[in-house]
Amino acid sequence: MDEGLVVSSLRGGAAAVLEREGALGAVRKCVVEAGRGDGRLVLLAGEAGVGKSTLVGVLRGELGGVRWSWSACDGLFVPRPLGPLFDLADQLGGDLWRRCVAGGDREELFRALVREVAAPGVVDVVVVEDIHWADEATLDLLRFLSRRLRDAAVVVIATYRDDEGVSGALRVALGDLAAQPSTRRVRLAPLSLESVRVLVEGSGFSADRAFELTGGNPFYVAEMLHAGVTEVPVSARDVVLARAARLGGAARGYLDVAAMIGAKVEVSLLAEVCPDLVALDELPASGLLVVDGRWFRFRHEIARLAVAQAIPAHRAHSIHQRLLTALCARGCADEARMAFHAEECGDGEAVLRYAPAAARRAARLGSHHEAAAQFERALRFADRAGLVVRAELYEGLADESALLGRLPVAEEAAEKALASWREAGDRLREGAALARLSRIRWALCRGRDAVVAARASVSVLERVGSSVELAEAYATLANQRMLHADYDTATALARRAQKLAAQFGVTDVLSDALNTEAASRSCQGLEWTALMRRALDIALAGRHQQQAARAHVNLSVIAVERWQFVEAEQYLAEGIEYCDDHGLATYAIRLRGELANLYERTGRWGEALAVTNELFRGVDQSPVNRLCGLVRLGVIRARRGEPGVWECLDEASAIADGQDEPPFRVFTRLARAEAHWLAGDGLAARREAESAEQTAGTRVDWHRGAVAVWLRRTGSERSTCGDVAEPHRDLLNGDTNRAVDAWNRLGCPYEAGMALLDSDQDAFLRQAFTIFTELGASAAVMLTRRALRRLGARAIPAGPRTATRAHPLGLTRREHEVLGLLAEGHTNAQIGGHLCISAKTVDHHVSAILAKLGVPDRASAGRVARRALA
Repeated sequence: MDEGLVVSSLRGGAAAVLEREGALGAVRKCVVEAGRGDGRLVLLAGEAGVGKSTLVGVLRGELGGVRWSWSACDGLFVPRPLGPLFDLADQLGGDLWRRCVAGGDREELFRALVREVAAPGVVDVVVVEDIHWADEATLDLLRFLSRRLRDAAVVVIATYRDDEGVSGALRVALGDLAAQPSTRRVRLAPLSLESVRVLVEGSGFSADRAFELTGGNPFYVAEMLHAGVTEVPVSARDVVLARAARLGGAARGYLDVAAMIGAKVEVSLLAEVCPDLVALDELPASGLLVVDGRWFRFRHEIARLAVAQAIPAHRAHSIHQRLLTALCARGCADEARMAFHAEECGDGEAVLRYAPAAARRAARLGSHHEAAAQFERALRFADRAGLVVRAELYEGLADESALLGRLPVAEEAAEKALASWREAGDRLREGAALARLSRIRWALCRGRDAVVAARASVSVLERVGSSVELAEAYATLANQRMLHADYDTATALARRAQKLAAQFGVTDVLSDALNTEAASRSCQGLEWTALMRRALDIALAGRHQQQAARAHVNLSVIAVERWQFVEAEQYLAEGIEYCDDHGLATYAIRLRGELANLYERTGRWGEALAVTNELFRGVDQSPVNRLCGLVRLGVIRARRGEPGVWECLDEASAIADGQDEPPFRVFTRLARAEAHWLAGDGLAARREAESAEQTAGTRVDWHRGAVAVWLRRTGSERSTCGDVAEPHRDLLNGDTNRAVDAWNRLGCPYEAGMALLDSDQDAFLRQAFTIFTELGASAAVMLTRRALRRLGARAIPAGPRTATRAHPLGLTRREHEVLGLLAEGHTNAQIGGHLCISAKTVDHHVSAILAKLGVPDRASAGRVARRALA
């Protein structure tokens, strides 16, 4: 426990809580709200040693009638997936404990925890400490809990360090968690000089000097007082080691062993490795360790690290060997822990035994970063393993890296696996390795290479005979042909895969092949939803997470591409929740990208930009996801007349051209055509539209319609062959009213405005001007004004009013009103009621406000408003 809430024994034993009443009050309020059935997630942040654990401990001591469960993440080694959940299961028991013992999958465990802590009749407080060390699955567990706290008598308190910045997976997770209405953020700051002066009073220390060197960190100050040194030390590490040096020789060595075990030290394990019980009893007396039931705990991780980092390498090696031997004798089932000690003592045979098992367990529980790290750990010792073992390790690393979006790593590992199988002469595994390599290369936007590998896979495996691997190869090649708009071939291959999958009872391959056939049918204008739903149902029933995620993605993508936004929003909500719950980050990114597409098409550009920018801040991003985001950014910037259009669209073109997949090239070229056209470069716009027409991907009726409209809009004499979707057909037939009505029914104001702009009629152009102005589409506003001038129109509408330009945040009067209510915490419906406008209109205003302020969410906008408009 750290010393952030200092109990001053120097002042007669009276407990003095310094500078923490605000934080205590905030968390107490959360517990009261949870008691009313309004659960809370508290994100408790602060630097190491600032008092996060102590604050929670004080609350535990003062709040009666509350059931507490305590867990922590361990920073000593690549963590056991869901370690905090297993800690909680030990305390809570019941169905959660039984499922943990039985090895239940993560969704079962997540739901069992919710049932256990949401039981009626008691308020539960669940503490998860040190989530800066959390594995991927534990962060997903926190996301899962945060979405299910609204009607539960539960408070989840998650503590983390923010003194070295927050990056990577934790930063993304914190953003997701903060967006939930149940979340509250509390940060503990270091103590002020005045509080440090209170603490050092009568100790002989200079308060100013103590404050200067400790920065007001409560742990550092307390360590100096406990050590009783006469001068302020250089660091807390020096104080910890000075206290450790007072131990007897045997006890000092035992302290080193404890530091190698971790923040929680099993007394029984320590006693096995350190048999001198008298020396063992000295450890808690030193003040560096405290007794917690059958455990010892370091008072703070700072203390453990200070001890561990001072151990010479040769002694650390010996300690790890002794711990590994003792854990083996105890039958330790924590493969991650065993693999850590094995690597630290250089026992390669043990690493190869435990690390792959730890990797596969992590993968099952959705901790894909940890799984990849364990495969990499095993591969560091693979030179002493056989070809088959090496190949399987490389396959595991390839699969986990692909899920994480680490595609270059995945490709390299897949190539090494392929080479190993070829060297071993295993044609069946060689064919399967080629199919894996094909899928990775497609994700890398290397379509030609992907097809070559897929065809090679089929060629190799057809010579071997019917097999599960051949079914997978057919399914892989079918997907490649579908993506290259060869729908008849794709369907034939998908059906071959289905036949073999049914023969061998492999439902994951069956789902995959049905998915591809459904996607091909959608591109041909045929009924597709029943097949896709069947693919999803089979994947869910078989717990084939990747195939379920793929079905969720394709349901959403096809619905958005066909402008079926009501269905798409439902598909996206279901898909994002599923992928988040199961740790499928790459698919979740794809779905959020599609949500941004939906926002863009329905005129919610601020939200589209906010989602896109947040996705770009992520570390795991495939080229396809980046391509889609770049096109979105480029198009919205072009419509708004903002800079940075071509840096987005040029990079997008480079990715799309390398991808060799027609649909991506079509929408990239159309985006470039629109950007040139809005900038007044009709010739360049025509070239881009004609380039889109030449792409084979225009077999989809919505793609054909968009291409046909842009060909006509740019003055091209070319035309497309085949049917086009209704709104495009109406516009091409000259029926502006019908086209506008169709776009309005779909909820697409910008497209409706463009249809009006194409008409060259005064009344229609004025309607277009209003639409574009409300959307903030300044480039389109300028084109509309020019069109009105060409018609000789009088009283041409002006641009944004002077009042808007003079507003400190560049907002319109209405946007200013909406922002003020938003900053007060009102919902869109409440804002609409105040201003007598619809919630949908409020939604558009909120989108515009987010974009103008350059912030990702409503909470951030409220903070900007309170600062700027106070």
